[in-house]
Amino acid sequence: MDFYLNSNEKAAAVSCLETEGSMRINAAAEDNGSGLLNQLHRKEFLMTIYDVSEKAGVSIATVSRVLNGSDNVSAQTRQKVLAVIEACDYTPNAFARGLGLNSMNTIGILCADSSDLYLANAVYHIEQELRENNYNCILCCTGYKLEDKQKYLNLLVNKKVDSVILVGSNFIADKDEDNDYIRGAAKEIPVLLLNADFDCENVYCSLCDDFKSTMQATSYIIETGIKDILYLYNSKSYSALRKLSGYQSALTQKGIPLRMEYIQYFPGNHANLPAIADFLSELDSSIKYQAIVAADDNLAIGAVKFAHKKGLSMPDDLSVIGYNNSILSTCCEPELTTVDNRLETLCHHIVKTLIGLLNNKEMPQKVIFSGELIKRGTTL
Repeated sequence: MDFYLNSNEKAAAVSCLETEGSMRINAAAEDNGSGLLNQLHRKEFLMTIYDVSEKAGVSIATVSRVLNGSDNVSAQTRQKVLAVIEACDYTPNAFARGLGLNSMNTIGILCADSSDLYLANAVYHIEQELRENNYNCILCCTGYKLEDKQKYLNLLVNKKVDSVILVGSNFIADKDEDNDYIRGAAKEIPVLLLNADFDCENVYCSLCDDFKSTMQATSYIIETGIKDILYLYNSKSYSALRKLSGYQSALTQKGIPLRMEYIQYFPGNHANLPAIADFLSELDSSIKYQAIVAADDNLAIGAVKFAHKKGLSMPDDLSVIGYNNSILSTCCEPELTTVDNRLETLCHHIVKTLIGLLNNKEMPQKVIFSGELIKRGTTL
């Protein structure tokens, strides 16, 4: 295929050819650019869609639209992108549509722990919706170590999946450089994050406002006349820290002093409900509280077991609020007041975003949903 380039297009193409620090340009390029392109075509180095976007001076989304044959690209921009692709010998991953390649119709899903009730439900809803849209799934359970997350994400990218969905905020690290593996994957394929916030091109986030939801839940307890409120959590993920900030903000807004001894981190497995009850029993007796706000329903159910163990009446002696509105919330007596974080809605939206992207539609990079407090028997 021959391309006729203007001066700007030639400049973009020339930048792809670097040999021992100098540029070698075939004189035939002065005629119509084809000699240069043929020479560049023989250049052996690995290009990514990110490199193509940089050299063509357009966004990754625009390159993707060109690769997929979308009509929503001007003829001049299409020519410029195709010229760089030809010049740099770029071959898109097999997921890309257009240029004679077909989608693999396969989505990678990463979650840290499939035994976690929240993550398991999220994977279930996502897989169901993807199947309804004729996409297959590859699920990897990574654990919580950074090196394992990196390994499995790279594995899925190398498997040429269409996209990857990261389930849970634990994939976002505190140290920015530890998130480079996500940035690297996003240079190749769309990356979607469920209930996490990460600002990066070609990364799309669908999340619940955990800060606001926990703040409202804590404020509700304060409005019942209770001021001594214990906060119980067991994770330092992005989501967990947003919930903690919401609890602290509610107290501050109501003029209640923040006391660190009322913020308790449970170091064990949150599926071990008796251990949670024992943990609360062993707290310093000087910590007096009439309510517990828990970061998830498992911890809250552990608090309910603690109340039964101590002979406390709920909600008269102790109020408890959980988070997630899981099936556990209706499996205790009294039934648990909890925050519904709209998990099914989040999963539906993230799949909708993904399908839109793979069909060359412009999709919002971040959508935030509000949680809802479901009032049951453990609060007044």
